[in-house]
Amino acid sequence: SPGRRLTSFINDDIKNTTLLLLTPDEETLYVGARDALLELDVSQKDAMTLKNKFQLDWSPSDKDLEQCSMKGADCSNFIRVLEFLNSSHLYACGTFAFSPRCTYIPLTMHQNLDEGRGRCPYDPYQRNTAVIVGELYTGTVADYRGNRPIIARHLSEGKRLDLKLDDTLGWLEPTFIRSIYIPHEEKIYFFFSEAGREYDFINKFIVSRVSQICVSDVGGQRTLQRRWTTFAKAQLLCQAGSELPYNVLQDISILPPAEGAPADDTLFYGIFTSQPVNSGRSAVCSFRLADIKAVFSGNYKVLNRDTLQWSARVQEKVANPGECGLHNASDNALRFVKENFLTEDSVRPVARSLTMVSAEHIYCRLSVQRVQAVNRKHYTMLFLLTAGQLHKAVLLRGGAHIIEEIQVFQNPQAVKSLKLSIPKGVIYVGTSERLVKIPVSNCSFYWNCAQCVLSRDPFCAWDPVGRACVEIFEAQTPTCPAGELVSVSLNEVVRLHCPAASQLSQQQWERPNSRLSSSLYLQLKDGSLSFVATPTTLGHYLCLSTENGYRQTMAIYHVKQKSSQAPTSYTHQTPVTQPARRPSPNTSTGSLDRDFVLNPTDLGQKDNTPSLSVQSIPASSTHRARNKTVWTEESQWRGVKLHDGELLVSSRGPCYLKELVAVSILLVLCLSLLITISLYFIRQRCHCKTIPQPQPSSRDAGKVTP
Repeated sequence: SPGRRLTSFINDDIKNTTLLLLTPDEETLYVGARDALLELDVSQKDAMTLKNKFQLDWSPSDKDLEQCSMKGADCSNFIRVLEFLNSSHLYACGTFAFSPRCTYIPLTMHQNLDEGRGRCPYDPYQRNTAVIVGELYTGTVADYRGNRPIIARHLSEGKRLDLKLDDTLGWLEPTFIRSIYIPHEEKIYFFFSEAGREYDFINKFIVSRVSQICVSDVGGQRTLQRRWTTFAKAQLLCQAGSELPYNVLQDISILPPAEGAPADDTLFYGIFTSQPVNSGRSAVCSFRLADIKAVFSGNYKVLNRDTLQWSARVQEKVANPGECGLHNASDNALRFVKENFLTEDSVRPVARSLTMVSAEHIYCRLSVQRVQAVNRKHYTMLFLLTAGQLHKAVLLRGGAHIIEEIQVFQNPQAVKSLKLSIPKGVIYVGTSERLVKIPVSNCSFYWNCAQCVLSRDPFCAWDPVGRACVEIFEAQTPTCPAGELVSVSLNEVVRLHCPAASQLSQQQWERPNSRLSSSLYLQLKDGSLSFVATPTTLGHYLCLSTENGYRQTMAIYHVKQKSSQAPTSYTHQTPVTQPARRPSPNTSTGSLDRDFVLNPTDLGQKDNTPSLSVQSIPASSTHRARNKTVWTEESQWRGVKLHDGELLVSSRGPCYLKELVAVSILLVLCLSLLITISLYFIRQRCHCKTIPQPQPSSRDAGKVTP
């Protein structure tokens, strides 16, 4: 998307700015980098600066580096855990030369190091997840080789104990993606992918999972001591019908329910790729919290500890795996949940379909947001990141529509994090080389109302006062002048002009729900469209300019048949075409006209496209062409359905329908009477001409001829 405003933070001495944490007021951004923890001031729209020019150095000592070098590993300190512990302290963990360390950091940016095993991975390139809900909950690996995956709780106080998973669960190479706390459930959901041992395939088959634990869990009294009693996991199935699934989870984001909706309507949007990942295809699936809870409340498979194989044999359900409050349960019940923690059913996506599919791009990160447009309808926005681009998509009834493709990096980079700031309206992208701040909208790029409306960007709306496309919070009304109304007479030659966006652009004409036949239309060399006005050719026309694969709407026309009562307002013989641009505030207006307001549904758009309503607005123009009138709210046009599927807008002039019906009835009666009288006379005449033949007497009949 050209014209984009990108703000970058680059420092040659700072690399791997990949872990991002916003303060609640979203004025400050903490960045976990390599050998450093940064505090950036992001309160200004187009700036990111080190707060008070302060940088916290957190590098391993020479001794640590010497020990690490013998392991042949990357010996820098990569920050991998960064969370708010409370209102005054941060909690951070780093790889620290392959010897993880954690620290409490007061917001004054001072530190005391602590052991970090089981809280932070050793390998800086191994994914992990962490969340603080009074205590620290992590999903990572607990050993140097990365073979002991663990979901654990740390920093417990009082009678609460640190907990971890049972060591005999037999996980196989999990990749942790994210952990999300659901307050009304008092549960934390962990999202990850791992090898699916329940499938008996020759090659390793990766599956995506969601697991849960209760924050109130304190472990069992004898069985499962210092272990989770509420752990359960289920498969996330991103699949449509009988197609092959997208089975490798790459990222996931939460969308809270709409205002007034139940909490179970919470949605989780995830990016999934096919196996192998380099197949070039990725998909987005959404899962409802209510469906996840239903699967966890269902039946569970049984693990054979000897073979580590799963079976779905029917057995008596001694306890409900995943249920909170099992710490006082019997040993028999705890043994049951220890052996039965994989659900029998899988969590399927909403509507059993894929939210979005891309055969060209491999997405790696996403954020999701619900936006209320100027028509007061809510739309779901997806921000999808590739190795170099950010795609902004809106979910419509007909599917996902990509509004923008923003080139963030010229060269592909290993993207590590994506952070959305809804109050600020910006997205932060952290990579190994730099930190970039991107506004979520680019409304000023659209020159006219047609482009503003047809972009289908819920963040943008047309401002009729400023005659500009602005962010929705700046717009005063959802209406705008959307084109020109051209009044013509039948059999008149019509010529519609289309301004070119540049010398290299190509103009193309379209009609909603109809094709432009070469036998009816002629496109001239200057891009204008010529045709003869007939009932078939009346309706809407859009002129599109295409250049380097980018299309924009340059003009919209509505060709209407003249009303018999309507005089011709303008008599210039040659229409004058002006390039599409925003009118200058100094443009003089001889009088205030009324432009027509076009509802996008009339242009073939979906119903859930932000709609516009009719409103009177001032218009300015320095050139006028013949037959160009205005469409006002007071005109009271009627819509008549034509055979080609378009609406012909006609005028309500003087109506003689009643008189015409009365005359027609009298004419029919007269004709019927004349026909009846004629038939009567014809019949009488024919009867008079008929002569009866005499009958022979009986005497003559008795004679016999000799």
